Formats: sequence, structure tokens, C-alpha cells
Amino acid sequence: MLSTFIAFLGACTLIAASPGPSTVLIIRQSLASRRAGLMTVLGNETGIFIWGLAAAFGLTGLLAASEVAYDVMRITGAVVLVGFGVQTLRAARRARREGEGQEPGPAAEEAVVAPAPRGRGSGWRSYRAGLVMNLANPKAAVFALSFLPQFVPSGAPKLPTMVVLAAVWAVYEIGYYSVYVWGVSRMKRLLSRAVVRRGMERVSGGVLVALGIRMAVEG
Repeated sequence: MLSTFIAFLGACTLIAASPGPSTVLIIRQSLASRRAGLMTVLGNETGIFIWGLAAAFGLTGLLAASEVAYDVMRITGAVVLVGFGVQTLRAARRARREGEGQEPGPAAEEAVVAPAPRGRGSGWRSYRAGLVMNLANPKAAVFALSFLPQFVPSGAPKLPTMVVLAAVWAVYEIGYYSVYVWGVSRMKRLLSRAVVRRGMERVSGGVLVALGIRMAVEG
């Protein structure tokens, strides 16, 4: 049991360390505030737990077996990703226009540190963004279906064990991604500079759009 649990935590670490849409969104939200980043993490991990429950009850098997259902979720997920990406790119462009409108002088020097975007620090909005990002990804559902059963010990009741594993997976990733949020907050002075923030917004927006397009064209 102990060796299986340790192996499970190791696998969870590898999964969390793999870059993906959720990682990009968490870092992007953390630029606004630590609270926004943490709420995004909680939303994302709520999605993880929901997919884990669905896998435990066999519901994600229906998604994996139905090509139509999977394609509907895939296109929906692609639209969500592209939407987040476009929103981020627009925010970067808007910040650039506001920066270019600054008069040179002391006031402009003070404006080099960009304020957090209005509204993005909303706890519920950040939580919802993380949750929607995760639930709109059909790969997360199918992955949970194939991942969790591998760590159910022989002879253990499958349903309750998978529910517990899903909860452990979500809680573990909360701790893991909280380190990302903490790291961004520690570099707040650098990352809040207007030029750096705009650059990160453009990169994260472009990555989200690219991931959305990739999801849309994949079979």
C-alpha cells in the first residue's frame, strides 16, 4: 500500500509538472494577485476532483466510447482555450496602448509598474476560470479514467479507493501549484513592470490560442 501511494504521488508530480493550459492560466492569473492565482488553482483542482469522481463511477468511459460526445467536448474545449487566449492578447494590447499614452517624465516612471488588471482579482471569477478550463478539456476526463485505476491496490474496493485517490490528487496539486503562485508573488516587482507583464500576457495568450487550435484539429 505504501509503495503504491508513493508511486501515485510521484505520478501526480510528473502530471503537474507537465506544462499545459491550466499551468499557463494559473501563472497568468497570479500576475494579477496571489489571491487570484490561488483561486484559479482551487477551481482547476475542483475540476480534477470532478473528473476523478466521474472516472470512479465509470462516467468518463461513456465519453471515451462515444466519438460524438468526445468531439463535442473537444470543440467546446478548443473554443474555451482560444477565448481565454484572445482575452489575454487583448489585455496585453490594451495595456500597451495605455503605456504609449503616458507622458514622459516622473509620472511615466511611476507607471512602469503596471497595476493589476481590473476585475481579474475577483475570487469567484478566478475560481470559475480555473474550473471551466479544466472541465472543458476532454483529455482530462479520459486521462482520469486511465490513470486512477492503475493505483487501486489488488483486493481494495474500487469505487471508494478511486474517490480517495481523486481527492489526494486534487489536494496534492493544490500544494504543487501554490508554489507557482508563491514564486510569481515573490517576483512581483519584476513581473509587475509594464513591459514584462505585456510580454508574458502576449506569450500566455499565444500559447492558449495555439493549444486551442491544436485541440480543435486533433482527432
